[in-house]
Amino acid sequence: MPKSVNKTSKQAVKMGHKQVKIVSIIPYKILPARLGGEKGIALFYEYLGGLAAITGISTRNNDPAYAKNYQLLNALSNSRLRYANPFLYFRIRRIILQQKAAYLFIEHPYFGWLAWALRKTLPVVWVVHSHNIEYMRSRSIGRWWWKALKIYERWVYRKADKVFFISDDDRQHAINELGISASKSFTVTYGIEHDKIPGDSEIQESRQKVCALHGIGQDEKILLFNGALYHHSNYDALSIILDKINPVLLKNPAFKYKIIVCGKGLPEFFHELREYADKNIIYAGFVEDISLYLKAGDVFLNPILSGGGIKTKAVEALAMNCAVVSTELGAMGIKQEICGDKLHIIRNRDWRLFAETAIHSAKNETPTPPAFFDYYYWGSIANRTLTLLIGN
Repeated sequence: MPKSVNKTSKQAVKMGHKQVKIVSIIPYKILPARLGGEKGIALFYEYLGGLAAITGISTRNNDPAYAKNYQLLNALSNSRLRYANPFLYFRIRRIILQQKAAYLFIEHPYFGWLAWALRKTLPVVWVVHSHNIEYMRSRSIGRWWWKALKIYERWVYRKADKVFFISDDDRQHAINELGISASKSFTVTYGIEHDKIPGDSEIQESRQKVCALHGIGQDEKILLFNGALYHHSNYDALSIILDKINPVLLKNPAFKYKIIVCGKGLPEFFHELREYADKNIIYAGFVEDISLYLKAGDVFLNPILSGGGIKTKAVEALAMNCAVVSTELGAMGIKQEICGDKLHIIRNRDWRLFAETAIHSAKNETPTPPAFFDYYYWGSIANRTLTLLIGN
């Protein structure tokens, strides 16, 4: 446990250890956790499960063997009809009573109707664990029904006893735009699994491995892009790298670099980036250990222009001592004041400045500051979460 944990958190841990009992409704597959959103839920309960007794209720396509420090029950159907199944009330009510749970969590607001019904007949504290403002995300990707979602999402947040938002930005938006009470809304961010940057030898070893895998020279800087490439927000960002940012980099012959693109689901029309192979672009596809690449990388490129919530890949990059150059939208939710000189936020669509900043950042060896880890380490987040549950 980091030294930064304050006395209030330590007292909460002592009071709450295994006395706090939580049932959580997790509406989709998270185990085994591979993507950022899956890790965000799985690791949240893994670390919080060291302080409280947690039972997760999720879909049948999860593998409970991967659940650490909490149990996961496959009580939800994989069908989309699960979101409107009234019979779940009886099944989940029985589980809450069996576990003698005092807290009912829901991941995202979608099962808000069910949590509302359960809270009506059970003495539980209902907590919404939000991962982004859902209606804003739906609007940004062109879903026509986003206005109806806004009405429902606002109702859920207002009815819940506590709402945990993924960032200060999301919390403030909910307070200002949705009329959510400030007294019951809190920030519980996405986290990282280590409380300091990797050592120099670890970074050097990772760099040597990545350079050997992809034929990169030791004098070349490594720029990274990573994401689920079947999501349009990510493949749109990739198109920006290919067509807007990289041409600026190519005009700087003194800057030696390679851009490595990681992620699964690249649409066929990209042709596996073969036509960019002579333009310093390397397509690595899905990689089992993205931390290897983040430790080896000099700069993480994050030219995101759509989507919502905190961008987990940018947080993970900073944790590996990799600088991040991002658009304003791509950096939403990240506490810039604790990132030192490792996070550079560029006005949306100013791609020339974006590229020039990437060149500058690649040469900057200033480490990610300790304050970043004090805030984003999962152990600290779990302690703060427990304090929020039993201290208010």
